[in-house]
Amino acid sequence: MSKTHSDPQVSFLCDQNLGRLARWLRIMGFDTEYMRTWDEDAIERARTSGRIFLTRRRDFASDRQSIVLKSDFLKDQLSYLDNHLKLSEKLHPHSRCSICNAPLKYVKAQDVKNLIPEYVSTTRGTFARCPHCLRIYWKGTHTVKMVETMNRIFKTRVGS
Repeated sequence: MSKTHSDPQVSFLCDQNLGRLARWLRIMGFDTEYMRTWDEDAIERARTSGRIFLTRRRDFASDRQSIVLKSDFLKDQLSYLDNHLKLSEKLHPHSRCSICNAPLKYVKAQDVKNLIPEYVSTTRGTFARCPHCLRIYWKGTHTVKMVETMNRIFKTRVGS
């Protein structure tokens, strides 16, 4: 059974014009694939994987599986999706890799100590690692700024 716009585990396929949106959806914890180049079978790919196809191309407006975003601005795109899909009620910030979309795994500081700056290993207690691309994440000032951005966009209190 495919996921619908009201599914609490909503996932996305973003076309090549929505790379920034794809990254932010991942940061917010949504399973989001990103097409770096146009794929003629995008709608079918979204349909078979249970994803909502996000695009700026108006020729997909009639397809039930797609949402056409009218704005070029990230804030407007996220606000629109929140109005239609209630994204702000489904956030799991910093739970997916913003680069490759894999779910992050929490690791001990000692496991990544030699892979991160010494200052970070001594001042941050929680680390996550992408099991796919091996990128390491930790809560820092950039994380605070991301949460502040989410709070502004969704006009709510997002946990970090």
